[in-house]
Amino acid sequence: MKSISVGELVNIVGGKLLTGNTGISVTDVAIDSRVVEEGMLFVPIIGEKVDAHKFIPEVAKKAAAVFTDRESVLDEVDDQYKENCAIIKVDDTLRAFQVMGIYFRKHYDKKVVGVTGSVGKTTTREMITSALGSSFAVYSTKKNYNSEIGTPITLAGMLDEPSDVAVLELGISDFGEMDVLTEMTMPNIGVVTNIGVSHIEYFKTRDNICIEKLKIAGRMDDTGVLFLNGEDKFLLAMRNNLSVKAFYYGLHENQDYHAENIRIEDGRSCFTYVHDDTRVEMSLNLLGNHMILNAVAAMAVCEYMGLDLDKAAEALSQFKGQRQNVYKSEDGFTIIDDAYNASPDSMRAELAVLAETPTTGRRIAVLGDMLELGPDSPKFHAEVGRAVLSNDVDILITVGNEMKNAHELVKSSDADDIEAVHFDENAGVADYIKNIAKEGDTILFKASNGMRFKEIITEFKPAI
Repeated sequence: MKSISVGELVNIVGGKLLTGNTGISVTDVAIDSRVVEEGMLFVPIIGEKVDAHKFIPEVAKKAAAVFTDRESVLDEVDDQYKENCAIIKVDDTLRAFQVMGIYFRKHYDKKVVGVTGSVGKTTTREMITSALGSSFAVYSTKKNYNSEIGTPITLAGMLDEPSDVAVLELGISDFGEMDVLTEMTMPNIGVVTNIGVSHIEYFKTRDNICIEKLKIAGRMDDTGVLFLNGEDKFLLAMRNNLSVKAFYYGLHENQDYHAENIRIEDGRSCFTYVHDDTRVEMSLNLLGNHMILNAVAAMAVCEYMGLDLDKAAEALSQFKGQRQNVYKSEDGFTIIDDAYNASPDSMRAELAVLAETPTTGRRIAVLGDMLELGPDSPKFHAEVGRAVLSNDVDILITVGNEMKNAHELVKSSDADDIEAVHFDENAGVADYIKNIAKEGDTILFKASNGMRFKEIITEFKPAI
């Protein structure tokens, strides 16, 4: 974070200095008391279970400054630390943190690309960052700091090093959050990957999700532009109801930017990127049409910004990302590890990847619960079972209370050629797979991160 003085910080957030001096320098920020070091500002967030104000007395021993919404905290901090730790009173610590983020964004004079969507926004953001990085210095969202709490941390680092463009991921889980995120990030270019059912427990309908996601354009002026997934019927239906110029990307020639001649060659996704008279041959180290869509979005942003598309394509050809990881295990079977997160849409996409992946053995799907789907969760999990039936799966292994619905649907079908087994929890899953898997098999792992599938997958070591 670019160093600012406590005096500047107090003015930025409209706070009141309770103790400490205005000349203290603040060089970084943290919301986790365990990582606070000298020079940092500590922002105590009031959560559903924990009010982080209780950590202020300990944090004040080393922090440069802390926010607080109550003056009574002075009575809890040892006097010997009050001179070197500035305690700043604000009305609301989270809102003050967001205002601080707005300050850094306003001092960033380059374009900002905002990426949102129910599924694929992290991979798309990473692909856009990689493609733009072939010609530009790019600043990007740090770690998973994409929420109304995490985004100020990302924004605080925007001015640390010179960059030509920023690519920021915007993640929402409830009404009103996109308004806050766009107020902070002020994107010039927006990318919306799709409208799925992630967080539908809170949004209730996909129409509501669509409306909230498209608020990414809420702070754009008449130079703003959106890139929308034209394969998504909810986004496609908004074509004539948008406040800014919009382009659609997809897998069909009626989209402004699209992929043609899609195929798998030597374990890679290959296709031709097309926009008007522009054609670029592409090859990705990732499998599935959903990954091709993400790459088309990245190429579209690069082309719109006038970059060398051959360089962008080369960068994407080397892209690996953090989500889908495909490798050969030391036992001779192929692992498709995509267990970072899961939704009905991403489940269907990865089952299609499993079906399309060439294999000399059997196709095994290991699927765990998808979280935060609300009262319709059993229905969504049963639909995963239908996707299993239509995607050439030989063995289905389900894990968790909700995914049992998929297991039961498959078991009740007339698909006698699918072997289905269910586990209530992760224990025993790895041992079962080790007993049945054979050389040449391909195994997909997919579940919400909260299912902790990594503890299963780590049992299968990559071949050296």
